[in-house]
Amino acid sequence: MCQLLNSVDGTLSLLNKLTFYAFPTKTSEFLHPKSSPYLGNKTAKRWRFRGVRSLSLQGGSEAADHVKSSNKFKTNCCDEGEMEPFPHVQTLRKFPKEELVGKVVMVRFDSTNLLREEEQDQSSQSVSSAVFTIKYLHEAGAKIILVSDWRKKTNSQLHDAETVADMLSSVIQHRVVTIKCDYSAVLLKMEVLKKADIFLLENLSEYKEEVANNSKFAELLSSGVDIFVNDSFSQSHKILASTVGIARFCSACIAGFHFEESLCQLKKVARTNKRPYVAIIGGGNLYDKASALHFLVSRCDGLVFVGMMSFQIMHALGLSVPSYLVEPGAYKAALDIIQIAHDRNIPILHPMDFWCMNEHLPEKMDIFPSHHILDGWLPVDLGPRSLDELNSLLVKCKKILWIGPVKFKFSGQCADGASKLAQALNDLRQRNCDITVAGNMACQAMVMESKSVLVNDMIENASVLWEFFKGRKLPGVMALDRAYPFEIDWKSAYCNPAQPLVVDIGSGSGLFLLGMARRRKDLNFLGLEINSKLVRRCMDSVHQYGIQNGYFIVTNATTTFRSIVSSYPGELVLVSIQCPNPDFNNPEHRWRMLQRSLIKAVVDLLALDGKVFLQSDLEAVALRMKELFLKIGKGKLNLWNDQYHARMNLGEWLEENPFGVMSDWEQHVIDRGDPMYRLMLSKSSGIE
Repeated sequence: MCQLLNSVDGTLSLLNKLTFYAFPTKTSEFLHPKSSPYLGNKTAKRWRFRGVRSLSLQGGSEAADHVKSSNKFKTNCCDEGEMEPFPHVQTLRKFPKEELVGKVVMVRFDSTNLLREEEQDQSSQSVSSAVFTIKYLHEAGAKIILVSDWRKKTNSQLHDAETVADMLSSVIQHRVVTIKCDYSAVLLKMEVLKKADIFLLENLSEYKEEVANNSKFAELLSSGVDIFVNDSFSQSHKILASTVGIARFCSACIAGFHFEESLCQLKKVARTNKRPYVAIIGGGNLYDKASALHFLVSRCDGLVFVGMMSFQIMHALGLSVPSYLVEPGAYKAALDIIQIAHDRNIPILHPMDFWCMNEHLPEKMDIFPSHHILDGWLPVDLGPRSLDELNSLLVKCKKILWIGPVKFKFSGQCADGASKLAQALNDLRQRNCDITVAGNMACQAMVMESKSVLVNDMIENASVLWEFFKGRKLPGVMALDRAYPFEIDWKSAYCNPAQPLVVDIGSGSGLFLLGMARRRKDLNFLGLEINSKLVRRCMDSVHQYGIQNGYFIVTNATTTFRSIVSSYPGELVLVSIQCPNPDFNNPEHRWRMLQRSLIKAVVDLLALDGKVFLQSDLEAVALRMKELFLKIGKGKLNLWNDQYHARMNLGEWLEENPFGVMSDWEQHVIDRGDPMYRLMLSKSSGIE
């Protein structure tokens, strides 16, 4: 085997340099906010007195004990400081366009965007980006299958799939044909897809398997589908068959243009790059949103409560609140929020007065102080003093988040307070204040006040934002392929980024690359692995052993290999794929590694005389890999050193590992006495 390694030496002078750490995303700016009080003006002090300082009104041992417990929470929340950064996901914008030609692409679209009843909404930027996703795929030569759920509350004209198809045809400007969910993959490809280029599946809201994320239903949806494009960000907080389950059965799962824009909006809200940053909190259910509010109070410079949650804050402060307005179980959660704000010296604000409706004479309205609402009167909207004080505070802010409706239990759909707040925010936006509005009612109020409001200032589904603030991973985002920043700082990854590069696709626990990196200091090694836990362990080993010629990336190499490796400044001299999932070519498995796009990228980027090393403990899998590489790489790849194989009587397979370094699975197979099936391919310009 020394002969083999030496003969590949010119090409395999290739292997050195590892540095195992994922490129950091700059989250520190919003994970560790400064504690200096930006809102130290007279208005803030007035509001602060109505808020945090009123904690002393509670008295008694219960409040004191709870303050101690909330200090412990505050330490965990603010000082522990590690919320997992946003994952980089593969997007349609960066996906190789040539790989879309002739592919069957399923697009999960957002019905609230594309099927709205209001004409003015059809020209909005969110609709434009959703339409652009479909048009982009069509122009690229893909067969498109659209899928979503819709209800009449979105549009009263939505009767059946045919009606929806006609509406989409009008919006997209291309003919859309309906199909059912019971086609087999063969029928779908061979017969149905000949009829048109864009298809619409039946209404998903009619299938209980959709909400249950039923695996068989997800597989049925994916029948005949090559690539899945998620363009429904509003559903990303849910686990659905059409957003999460389907990802297991498609070779590539990527974000559409609307999804990508919405994810950027979420990142924007999380940043505290402009100060003071104040969050205006509407709606109710404080207990359910407590962890999200902890996130906000630990990062913002003030919280303003304008909905039902304001009564829970007032109750925790010891103010008089009618019992029917008190949310069960929210008292201690509200105390936590107040204490964290007190420790950070930031204001917690609540309304000072309300418009109230007479319970027996609904047409009779009057204004009451927030702490003295008389019996028989029901709060319906913010009072004038509250709005004046709020405007005085907001004018000092550089960044504002408004999330949730200015709406109370007894108010109508449209509250005047919401309109006045939207007016104030629109004025501030024109003065270069960074405004983000979340929630349908809040967004509608902003749109009614200003037709020029930008879509990247709005997140229509507040539930997605609340789930993110709770520190939860969004299932719809996590189901997409892990991508990597477009620009990689190779100088940070390797001591000498000009050295030849070796890439191990599916690097697993990294034993092969780590061993090779120690032996070959003249080469750089890159491991591409989809399992983030394994990559973290590998990077720990890199740092522990001081390896400077190795690096590992969390990614799905199927869709990101080309974008990652093409930016490397040196030559790609060796690619290894070792023991992939034994069922990698089974549609039931998402990790179908050897797709045409990956093989073509490997062949295109490989240096002349570069090598591809393939091995598996299953002969059928090894044969399949060999056939695909030779077929797709025809004219460029051939079996390395046929004469050597014949002279050594090796037949089709290499008897031993040519590098003398085994992967963990290879070692396991050898230890149990089973054979490994290995081969080496070489790139040459002389083969036609």
